[in-house]
Amino acid sequence: MNKEFIEALEALEEEKHISKDKLLEAVEAAMLAAYKRNYWPTGKKEKEKDKENNVRADNVRVIIDRETGDITIITTMTVVDEVKDDRFEVSLEYAQQLDPRFEVGDTIDFQIPNDDFKRIAAHAAKNVVRQKIRETERSMIYEDFKDRRGEIVTGIVQRKSGNTLFVDIGKTEGILPAKEQVPGERYQIRDRIKAYIMDVKEGDAKAKGESGSQVFLSRSHPGLVKRLFELEVPEIQEGTVEIKGIAREAGSRTKIAVYTEDENIDPVGACVGTRGSRVQAVVDELRGEKIDIIAWSNDPVDLISNVLSPAKVEGVIINEEEKLAVAIVPDYQLSLAIGKEGQNVRLAAKVSGWKIDIKSHTQYYGTEGEPEEGMPEAGAGADEE
Repeated sequence: MNKEFIEALEALEEEKHISKDKLLEAVEAAMLAAYKRNYWPTGKKEKEKDKENNVRADNVRVIIDRETGDITIITTMTVVDEVKDDRFEVSLEYAQQLDPRFEVGDTIDFQIPNDDFKRIAAHAAKNVVRQKIRETERSMIYEDFKDRRGEIVTGIVQRKSGNTLFVDIGKTEGILPAKEQVPGERYQIRDRIKAYIMDVKEGDAKAKGESGSQVFLSRSHPGLVKRLFELEVPEIQEGTVEIKGIAREAGSRTKIAVYTEDENIDPVGACVGTRGSRVQAVVDELRGEKIDIIAWSNDPVDLISNVLSPAKVEGVIINEEEKLAVAIVPDYQLSLAIGKEGQNVRLAAKVSGWKIDIKSHTQYYGTEGEPEEGMPEAGAGADEE
């Protein structure tokens, strides 16, 4: 150890915000452990002897000078009449040769020569500093990302492991599991992608094979679409336009319901942008995923009519108590309202928060043009039969 070592620790403190004093304390502890491991009796008989005599190997300590980096190894001995263990005890006769004032029970500190220990000490210090740097970096990554759940990050695909992608997002690699990828999307090494921070987990330094804090990403989460619109639409960033609901089947279609209290702003138009520029930017990022932008309404009849877009709705019957809605559509619009494999009505239900049943005009009114028996009039609540 020397002055250069202290200067290196000071540089680490400045760069990585690792306390020099805490580093030195950790180095001292590691050196002490190394000293005992290499110079302290460790045989079975010695351990049994220590146990029987109720003694501990704690009379040795390592001290590093905070300015010069010099190492001092100190052993503390107890003055006794008769020495039984020369690792811990010194005779009264010898002690009084050093200072006549010593008495039985006093303790004396002795400095142990450490020339042979320098190589071992340097190795221990190197390992401790490396470990502390790793622990600090792991902690810093967690602190940096723990409050960023729900945000978007841009990264570069670094490597693949099976179907899992590892994305360079700056200070660490984000993990994009297969289940959070979009069906049909394919990525190559060095591809640049945007992803949603789904979760952040703090690494356990003691866990075998643990690489540090983990940032889990998603390309399929509905929050990705929401954040993309926030980036593209200033009115959403400012809070003038609010996203009230969003439902997504990644890679296929998203429905997003928007609302504003400002009568001078068209919330759907704001999200679409001039000549569709804003929504097209989101669609491009999602690689062609279809997006339905819907005007939110606090009137459930209007809301259900809107969320079933692009289908046209003739009427809606609602049951407030069960939050159930029956939507009536022209016969030729039935398949459009339901959507392929039920996708349109499924997304409509998710984005609105209502259970929705679709009926064609004929199914509801019959061939005579009157509602089937037991059916309420379209546009009326279920309680108004």
